[in-house]
Amino acid sequence: MAKIAAAPMVPVFYHADADTACKVVKACYDGGVRAFEFTNRGDFAHEVFAAVVKFAAAECPEMAVGVGSVVEPATAALYMQLGACFVVGPLFNPEVARVCNRRGVPYTPGCGSVSEVGFAQEAGCDLCKVFPGDVLGPKFVKGMLAPMPWSKIMVTGGVEPTADNLKAWFSAGAFCVGMGSKLFPKDRIAAADWAYITDNCRQALDTIAGLR
Repeated sequence: MAKIAAAPMVPVFYHADADTACKVVKACYDGGVRAFEFTNRGDFAHEVFAAVVKFAAAECPEMAVGVGSVVEPATAALYMQLGACFVVGPLFNPEVARVCNRRGVPYTPGCGSVSEVGFAQEAGCDLCKVFPGDVLGPKFVKGMLAPMPWSKIMVTGGVEPTADNLKAWFSAGAFCVGMGSKLFPKDRIAAADWAYITDNCRQALDTIAGLR
C-alpha cells in the first residue's frame, strides 16, 4: 500500500510468455513503477506469474507484484502461495477477503456502487477498485467521496496515460489508477520496444505527481 501511495499507477498486464512478461515488468520498473498487477488470464497463468515473481525479486527488488482478475478464494490462495503481494478482483467476494486477511495480504475488490465499497470496507479492504471506470466516470468517485472521505479508490478500466484523463481521475479524488492496454500497445510489445513502455510509465507518473 505504501508503494502504491508513492507511485500511484499500477500497470495491469498479462502475457502467456514468461520472458516477455518479465521484460515488461523491468521496463515498468525502470519507469518508476513500484506495484505491478499480473492478471490471472489464460491457461497456466500462475506458472508465468511464478516466473515473474522470481525475476522481480532479483531484478526489481522494490517492486510489489500482485495478481488481478481473481474472483474466488482458491485462486487467491494459489497466487499468494506463489508470492503475490496483493490481490485484485473485478468484483467483491467476501471469501476472498477472508483468505487474504488471514495472510495479511491486501485485497482490492472491484466495486460498482457505494454500497459495494461500504461492504468491502467492512470486510477489511483498505483500497477498493472502481470498475469499470470508463462506465462509472470521475463523477462517481467524487460523489462517493463526499459522504465517505476516508475511502481509498483505485480506478481501472478506461484510464489513459494522458494529462486530461489522469487529471479527471485525480481531481475527483482517486487514490491511484490501474492501467492496461494504453500503456502496452500490442505492436510495441511485438516489437520488443521496452524503452517505449519505460517512457510511457515515467511520463504518466510525472503527470500524476504534478496533479497531487
